[in-house]
Amino acid sequence: MSRKVAVFWPGDYRSKPNEWATPQFEEARARLEAALRKLGREPYLVEGPITRPHEAIERLGPIDDPMIGLFVHWAYAPHTVDGVVGKGNPLLLASNFSGTWPGLVALLNTAASLESVGRHASRIWSDASDWTADATFMDQLAQWCETGRIDHDASEIHDQCSVSEQAGSTARTVLDEIRRRRVLALMLGDTSMGMINGYFGPRVLAPLGFSEHKVDQAWLIDRVSEIDDRRVEDAFKFVRDRGVTFHWGESDALDFTEDSTREQLRGYLAVLDLAAEFQADCIGWQYQLGLLKLLPPSDFAEGLFNSHARPEGDGRPLITATEADQGSLVPMELMKRLLEAKGLPGAVMFHDVRWGAEHEGRFLWVLLNSGSCSAYAFNHDVESLAGVHSYRQPSGYFPVPGGTFAGVSLPGKITWSRVWLDRFGQPVLDVGRGESVALPDDVRESWWRGTTRQWPFMAADLGCSREAIMAHYMSNHVAVAYGDIFGELIALGHALGFRVRVLSSGIPA
Repeated sequence: MSRKVAVFWPGDYRSKPNEWATPQFEEARARLEAALRKLGREPYLVEGPITRPHEAIERLGPIDDPMIGLFVHWAYAPHTVDGVVGKGNPLLLASNFSGTWPGLVALLNTAASLESVGRHASRIWSDASDWTADATFMDQLAQWCETGRIDHDASEIHDQCSVSEQAGSTARTVLDEIRRRRVLALMLGDTSMGMINGYFGPRVLAPLGFSEHKVDQAWLIDRVSEIDDRRVEDAFKFVRDRGVTFHWGESDALDFTEDSTREQLRGYLAVLDLAAEFQADCIGWQYQLGLLKLLPPSDFAEGLFNSHARPEGDGRPLITATEADQGSLVPMELMKRLLEAKGLPGAVMFHDVRWGAEHEGRFLWVLLNSGSCSAYAFNHDVESLAGVHSYRQPSGYFPVPGGTFAGVSLPGKITWSRVWLDRFGQPVLDVGRGESVALPDDVRESWWRGTTRQWPFMAADLGCSREAIMAHYMSNHVAVAYGDIFGELIALGHALGFRVRVLSSGIPA
């Protein structure tokens, strides 16, 4: 393999996040270059950050040397994918494994996006202050430098798992339900911020029992103006009466007011009306970036939709995936139906796999995303919104003031899942089980403030190692439900035509 190695910085479309992450990139770049030089390689830097697809095409496309994309913050997948697809030179995705900015989130998303278009890439990461002193990192980097690939341990990835007759029976009940009336997803836009791994389209969805109806989310600009003020006031009274705590007018959010929340509820009601008009079973909502400067953030509405207690609701969640991510929407809807078939609350949480660390001998992931987390995670009460805190979305990302749907997730056993497309176009259902863990207040607060404090928080043991997720997981998002529907989800996945993978540190059963 060539001794020259091109290092590039996949960037965000937005200039501010790139500016904020520049110190982390320079720090990680110095660590990576020192590691490469220790192995006798000659790293050189590609002009960056890469902030547009055409820049990836123009800057990465002509390079035949081995390449390393260095992820220290959120980056759009096309800012890598479009420059390397169709090429065969060795490609490595590297991350500093920090929660400050979502670099490892971007690595996971880009890896999944590359897989969906058939482009191989290896992955590597380190949280050490000196990467040359991280023996595992150096061994893996040396392997890549010599062979162009890293062979990560795959012993926690299982293709076979037996399920009980009872689980199979519950799965058949849901399967029959879907066969009687296929699932209709209302898609308000498709793909968000370059997450090309999150869009499947009708050719993939139809055989799985799903249909999509696309509505241009530009409709919402008009539809919100048609919502009667009395409905907004009733919804506003509802969320306050049910226990939401609003952090209006705080020192870092002076423009976040009661009227901000009213406008978010107006958006909620407009989407609720669209779902009723088209008799949709679930919703994918893009919002970013198209509506970013036109309407308040969708996160508060998405959290309400995924909650049992919601204005003008029917007492059940209306599953909604933020960022129009069908890779989360599909398993979330399936999990909801399985939970309800077992007589359990049908709440499913949408999260980013944001960061993680050791606590009392076990590795815990910090799961958090600003939208689509159900209030059930915070209170385990289907009648209540207690435990929900609405903070202003960070203004650097969201110029129009609006609140999040945050809280501390309660402890309990969980089932988690994700759908993704392999390089052959085959839909794959990843399934795992684990535990939402209660942390000491000081630890939780440290971890939370080390990521994004305004977003909902879950500390989760996903039942497999950090390496299993970082090396093999095919998404930046994960769907999480309280309760054990592990066997049922596996059985339903097989029946619907998915290839099923189980991620587990032990023998799954």
